[in-house]
Parts: sequence; structure tokens; C-alpha cells
Amino acid sequence: MRILIADDDEDDLMLIADAFKESRLMNPIDFVKDGEELMHYLRKEGQYADTGDIPLPGIILLDLNMPKKDGRTALKEIREDPKLRNIPIVVLTTSKSEEDILKTYDLGVNSFITKPVTFDRLVDVVKVLRQYWIEIVAIPANA
Repeated sequence: MRILIADDDEDDLMLIADAFKESRLMNPIDFVKDGEELMHYLRKEGQYADTGDIPLPGIILLDLNMPKKDGRTALKEIREDPKLRNIPIVVLTTSKSEEDILKTYDLGVNSFITKPVTFDRLVDVVKVLRQYWIEIVAIPANA
């Protein structure tokens, strides 16, 4: 299962990638830096137009606060697109706002996780994500 991480913070991306390595998650991982690039990736547009043989991700880790198009808007667009709506989406953000939690669930997010403060906790989160989303949950083939 291919994993797509949408986050604009370079440090967070590096930490997430390191946490995936530390937890021995060997799935292919792609990164996009904003909601606009996320939608281009998923729709195979722009710089992603020649990636026809690369399958859609099996899961998206989505930051909420990104430039160009925030995670909330991208989430709404993904859930409205019949070709994309079955892809599981886990919000991974620094926000602890009750409003963000409620709004993203209303928009159809599958899980909401506040980014851990320490690297060890981030590794723990990645291990749980791997166990739940990759080893346990049955995901539709078109996701």
C-alpha cells in the first residue's frame, strides 16, 4: 500500500519519514507540500501527469494548515470525487482545536491525530497507524 503524506513543514516531513524508517514500515511513501499539490497528485495533473502507472495511495496522512489549499478544503474535494472518496484519510496535525476535530469528521476524515511532541511518540503513532491501517483494516481495492 502506497502512503501519501501532505504536509508543508520540512522538519515535520523529515521526522515523519524517519519515524516510518524507525518503525520498519517499508511501504512506498510520497510527499506533497500543500493541498493544491495533493490534488494534482491524486488527479495525476501537472507535474504528476506522467505517473499513470503509479497507483493511488492506500492512505493519506493530511496536515490541516498548508499553503495554497488547506487540508480541510482538500479533504472536502477528495470526499466529493467518486474516484478518490474511498481513500482513507488520517489528519496528522498540530491542531488540538475541537472545531478542527468536528469539522474534519464532518468532512469525512477517518481519523484525527495530533502530532506528538517527541520523536519516540511519533514512532509509536506510526506503528499504530501501520498496525491498524495496513495490517488490520480491509480497504476497498479502488482506494
